[in-house]
Amino acid sequence: MTEESSTISHLSVAMTTNEADKTQTTDGNIMTKSSSAIGYEFYMRLCVVVLGAVGTAGNALILYALLASKQHKKHLLIVNQNVLDLFASFFLCLTFAVRMFDVPLTGQLGHWLCVAFLSEILIWFGSNGSMINLGLITIDRYLMVVHPVRSKKLLRPWVIRSAMATAWLLAIVYNTVHVLHSTNVVDGDCVSYVIPHDDASNMAAIIAYIVFFYFIILAIFIFCYWRILIALRRQAKVMASHSAARTSNVSQAQSHRIQSNVIKTMVLVSALYVIAWMPHNIHYLLAAAELIPFPSLFDTSTHYALTLIAFLCTTTNPFIYGTKFQ
Repeated sequence: MTEESSTISHLSVAMTTNEADKTQTTDGNIMTKSSSAIGYEFYMRLCVVVLGAVGTAGNALILYALLASKQHKKHLLIVNQNVLDLFASFFLCLTFAVRMFDVPLTGQLGHWLCVAFLSEILIWFGSNGSMINLGLITIDRYLMVVHPVRSKKLLRPWVIRSAMATAWLLAIVYNTVHVLHSTNVVDGDCVSYVIPHDDASNMAAIIAYIVFFYFIILAIFIFCYWRILIALRRQAKVMASHSAARTSNVSQAQSHRIQSNVIKTMVLVSALYVIAWMPHNIHYLLAAAELIPFPSLFDTSTHYALTLIAFLCTTTNPFIYGTKFQ
């Protein structure tokens, strides 16, 4: 696969720190970067490393709290969410930390180091799995609140465990297939998720990814949480009409707290997910459609900035679910 016939699908341009002092143009020539650009990229890498460290610590803390309080068996999907976010945050920190050093990529060892690590494949295992699991948590809550009787039959332990495994499996299979068919070492740089530019399936693959991991998850948020709010309001009215005045007031107050909690969780998680991942998805969609200049695909500073914004979601999720856990 030549550079002239390649573009980036998803999502990531994974390059070693050899790019700290050079970048590529569309004809394959090497262009020296200014010292200010080198410094900017260094600090952007450092910010991503710090973000990954914060996410690792936050998710580890929430996971420890679940285990220490013996709540992990009651909330398996929440535990899986924290494990996925912990996995993604840890390898986000580790991968970008390694990129801050000049790692030579030569021979078969360099190729497999690129494929198995510097391609960011481990980061996306956790990140894409987290997206799927977040949708599963929302569906789980929807069934428990809107269809409480049916949920007891549907949400068996084996169903929950199968859903947890599915989140991991889909993320691993998707990224493994994509990386094995797209990653290559070009002039000492690890370039991942690169597919033929003239391939008609290129645009379809990118659109399918964004639709599945962004718009479908967003639709699940909106539909499920909206139905949950409607169900809670209906339950509050029924309880109020069949209770004594004192009991009714207590029930209404409790229902109001629950509704407020659900609303806050819905707004925070949904808004954060939409805002954090929107620049990342739009940038690569426009790049694949050639609506923005092709050289920007190799602009590592842009890649680092988009990664920093996107993974704010992974870093913040544990704090949202920790504070709104009940």
